[in-house]
Amino acid sequence: MKSTFALLPATVALAAALSVAAPVSAAPADPQGPPAHAEAPAAIENYPTTIDSGSWDAGHIQGIAIDEKNGYVYHSFTDTLVKTDLTGNVIGTVEGFTGHLGDLDFNTQDGRVYGSLEYKAEEAFYIAIFDVDKINAVGMDAEDSGLVTAVYLEEVVEDFTADMDGNGVFDGNTASTADHRYGSSGIDGVSFGPEFGKKSGKQQLMVAYGVYRNDARADNDHQVLLQYDVSRWGKYERQLTQADPHTSGPVDEDAKYFVHTGNTAFGVQNLAYDEQSNLWYMGVYRGGKPGYPNRTLYVLDGTTAPHEQIIEGQPNDETGLVVPLLQQGLKHEATGIYGWEFKSDVGIEPVGDGYFYVARDFRDSSSGHAQQAATLELHRWTGKGASGFERVVR
Repeated sequence: MKSTFALLPATVALAAALSVAAPVSAAPADPQGPPAHAEAPAAIENYPTTIDSGSWDAGHIQGIAIDEKNGYVYHSFTDTLVKTDLTGNVIGTVEGFTGHLGDLDFNTQDGRVYGSLEYKAEEAFYIAIFDVDKINAVGMDAEDSGLVTAVYLEEVVEDFTADMDGNGVFDGNTASTADHRYGSSGIDGVSFGPEFGKKSGKQQLMVAYGVYRNDARADNDHQVLLQYDVSRWGKYERQLTQADPHTSGPVDEDAKYFVHTGNTAFGVQNLAYDEQSNLWYMGVYRGGKPGYPNRTLYVLDGTTAPHEQIIEGQPNDETGLVVPLLQQGLKHEATGIYGWEFKSDVGIEPVGDGYFYVARDFRDSSSGHAQQAATLELHRWTGKGASGFERVVR
């Protein structure tokens, strides 16, 4: 792997970032935006407006996580995890993933990074857990370094491999099939937050399904979220063994939720919870099913309790816990579905007081060959207009 940035200790880089950045201009009160919060991070006004993720011989960026206390940023480039400081200086990388490393989140309870990890051909889906304090060099191995453990998600496997047409044959990793319950293509978005219907409480890991884009099906119009209490996961964690995937994990999820948005291309790519506003953000690739709004951002009010009801489009009048969308933004009159037009499908992370870093991916050929790169841009959530966000410019 090759990065365009030099190695620097995180503490030095963080100090530099806080010393050179100018304050963010005060924004007027916004009734649809984040509420005032007395304990907003004191350093938010000094966050850099952009953070470079580097350029890598890897897949495109999939998600980001930020350790605000220590000033580290984690970037998933599909088969590589990159650790930087707040000015983009590379601290280290974890490489060699043969599966798909997706969205990330930092667990403030145990100081580790959690990410979705897929091995579709092996029918194995995990949450990868990174001991990030030990990431201190470029090129650390995903298996041999001892930095990565994994927990197997049985519920995801069961839905992914479901023989929905009843012909006794699982059709495999393909969108053009009746198989895969709910159209499940695996998992991607992950985020920590309280269970739906609560403003606070014990942090739960929410894991979002990927969903194949298939306009011919009627049972794939919901986003699916699984809830897990990871404080009980120590007994399940095993070292990552990619040639021989293990199956150590919880038999059942703690809760399963459905969000009616219409079909999207590969489900919730990025999931993020903002504790100031109690909102959950779901960044998706645009769907194309006729009769739906096909937005790129959907938002949930985390304080609204889910209700048991029939899941539209499912066989045999299946019921489940349905979480309603936030009733703001662009309303689609035919379906009543609300959403926004904002690209947040490759990385979105709240950093307090209504501010977020949002990843912008691009190809960088400055090295002489094409590499995958990204820039994290600072935004403020307003809830207004078509996008709901405004870019922070100094």
